[in-house]
Amino acid sequence: MEKEPIKIGLKFGIILSVLVIVVIIALLMIIFFELNNTDKQIAKVDDWEFDTKKLSEESRSFYGINSKSHAPASLAADSAVSSESVNRGNIGFSTGGAKDVNNFRENIKNGYFPITTDITYNGLFYDYTFDTGIQKESKELFSPSYSTAISKDPISGINEIYMTVGLNSNIKQSDFARKKLNLVVVLDISGSMESRFNSYYYDQFTGKESKEQENSEDNNKTKMQIANESVNVLIDQLRDDDRFGMVLFDDSSYLGKPISLVKNTDISAIKNHILEIEANGGTNFEAGYTKATELFKEYLNVNSYEYENRIIVITDAMPNYGETSDEGLMKYVKENAEKGIYTSFIGVGVDFNTELTEAISDVKGANYYSVHSSKEFKNRMGEEFEYMVTPLVFDLELNLKSEDFEIAKVYGSDTANKESGNLMKVNTLFPSKTTEIGEVKGGIILLKLTKKNEKTVGNLNLSVSYKDRDGKEFTNSQDVMFGNQVEHYDNTGIRKAIVLTRYANVIKNWIMFERTGEQRFIILPAIGILDFDYTEDQIVVMLGRNERTSVKLKVSDTYKSIFNTIKQYILNENNELKDNNLKQEIEILDILTK
Repeated sequence: MEKEPIKIGLKFGIILSVLVIVVIIALLMIIFFELNNTDKQIAKVDDWEFDTKKLSEESRSFYGINSKSHAPASLAADSAVSSESVNRGNIGFSTGGAKDVNNFRENIKNGYFPITTDITYNGLFYDYTFDTGIQKESKELFSPSYSTAISKDPISGINEIYMTVGLNSNIKQSDFARKKLNLVVVLDISGSMESRFNSYYYDQFTGKESKEQENSEDNNKTKMQIANESVNVLIDQLRDDDRFGMVLFDDSSYLGKPISLVKNTDISAIKNHILEIEANGGTNFEAGYTKATELFKEYLNVNSYEYENRIIVITDAMPNYGETSDEGLMKYVKENAEKGIYTSFIGVGVDFNTELTEAISDVKGANYYSVHSSKEFKNRMGEEFEYMVTPLVFDLELNLKSEDFEIAKVYGSDTANKESGNLMKVNTLFPSKTTEIGEVKGGIILLKLTKKNEKTVGNLNLSVSYKDRDGKEFTNSQDVMFGNQVEHYDNTGIRKAIVLTRYANVIKNWIMFERTGEQRFIILPAIGILDFDYTEDQIVVMLGRNERTSVKLKVSDTYKSIFNTIKQYILNENNELKDNNLKQEIEILDILTK
């Protein structure tokens, strides 16, 4: 009798086990079918809309059977030891605007004469890392630090007074992450993009012959090929939850692909389409930029705390259709910035028009880079893309109050009209990488000061105000003491910034002297290195406003002597700075002193 309950229990246990197994199998089957259905729902889509072959046929019919481009009507055939840093582990900041001076260096290396906007202070600073002089851990999103120096001009021997604003943050590099991105790439496919990467497109219309350069993988490519590859490099930086769209422009504009989630897009197919794009026609930047702006309509004010909106324009910046002035084009970029759509420019080719781009990137949230080589661009974007598309500080204002000093000049800001009295303005700060020893890439702004009187000790009060990305306002104030009035440097950061600024000033004055022949651009021992204030009407415009032809590199004996002095000065300073990157400036000066 006792065995009967045991048998019943065993049977019940077996039945229960079978039921559990059946339920598990059923659940697994449901999950399997759900996954299958989900895969079908988010099948990758090739939503490319631009017909390269059709456009090519239409363009050749319009411009002439053997022509992929046309010349504008205006062209005629005859025509020290660093201070102990506490910034390790935190990101820093750099200003917006120019992010390199590659166009300047490439023109020199290829035997072409640059223009003054090819080399900018903030673009040059971003090629280097700086000890920002921070003495304590930052507690605010933006926390400026101040360093001082008395530095002897290497030409005149006159002592000059400088101060740096170190651009520090409280954000740990390990904690930094960009927002999700609504990105539209605007690609220039105009005829000038068909020229070689290291030649001037408009030379062919003026009887000039492009200089034959040494063969390299990129020099033998067209700007269009490099641009196409650059777009694909940018696409590689996107995540599944980003959205991506694309617009192309020549003398008109075309939808390449609508904005859609990356995870729903057949990225491989899109990248193949991009590599097939060819150059044709004129250059209507306005048309391309306007069409790109239209793609954002349904995304404005939607998930604004979750998504960042950005347009990236890849171009050689030589518009000759539609709106061509920097003031007119800047208007569109400004209007977008006010709506929360920010703009980056990537310049392609040695004839990339930095004059135009420097002007229109002087806008809230804007920056620009130039492509030197596809490999270098790939490496750079892999490291810097998240910083490039994430402005964090806006409308920075620094007000200096002192009975002893006033601001004479500001170097390294993205903002034109950088000072008004003792006010320094910066439109945008972008996050910037910090090295293992706490130096920040491009992490300073340099101020030159003048004394109001002959006191040996000077006092300054610096008050700073700024807004974060959500529009919240912050302020802080610090006192700075100028004690020692003999030559000294608080740290290597300010010393390096002074060296680079003097180098840039010498280069800018040389460019204007050789182009104009005006004696006022010669650097004399009695005066020293002149601060260069760029004005548009000082540039010799060879063709249309935005169309550059090459000018053969030349250096007068007067400036060869000056360059030799500056080269020796940089070499001497680098004994203290020990920065291997300064070798690239020595290489440029070697070319200019041959």
